[in-house]
Amino acid sequence: MLDNKGFDLWADGYDKTVGLSDEEQSYPFAGYKGVLARIYQLVMAKEKSRILDIGFGTGTLTKRLYDQGCEVWGQDFSSRMIELASAKMPNAHFFQGDFSQGLVEPLLRNSYDFIIATYSLHHLTDDDKVNFIKAMVELLKVDGVILIGDVAFTNRQDLEWCREKAGEEWDDEEIYFVFDELKKTFPNIKFEQISYCAGVLSLLR
Repeated sequence: MLDNKGFDLWADGYDKTVGLSDEEQSYPFAGYKGVLARIYQLVMAKEKSRILDIGFGTGTLTKRLYDQGCEVWGQDFSSRMIELASAKMPNAHFFQGDFSQGLVEPLLRNSYDFIIATYSLHHLTDDDKVNFIKAMVELLKVDGVILIGDVAFTNRQDLEWCREKAGEEWDDEEIYFVFDELKKTFPNIKFEQISYCAGVLSLLR
């Protein structure tokens, strides 16, 4: 797993790397643009929402929401990612911190219409994902929604198929979402498959 310095070094080439994988429909970013487009569509169904973006990276999705009048808050542990995103969104509220250790205090003082996380929470263990999602639910406004776009699978069998297909490219340090396992803890969670290795999970408060 990359640490914050690793992500700093990757920041300037991140969008290019992701885009190439998506265009080739190769693991891990096959479906990336579709995932972001779907989350954008869901958020824009409500006007001028307050958004919390967990691990926003260079702000590819967040910038589009910002330009449509959303109030944007976010946390990322890469100072370079924050620098790049802040240049695009000068009035957004960005904070540096490792979300695996929780959110920084200023973010805990608000409630949000949407909490989004794209290709970030796979760095958490399955148990930590559950605990993190539970904590995020408490920060949602009434009828608020958590939207997670990531490498994700309907079931463990689909994950294992992808692992075999990816071969040496598979990243054993990343822990991906398995919908039917999460559903045991969050019965109301929904999953929309976007590609063979990506989808959007949604959870309404």
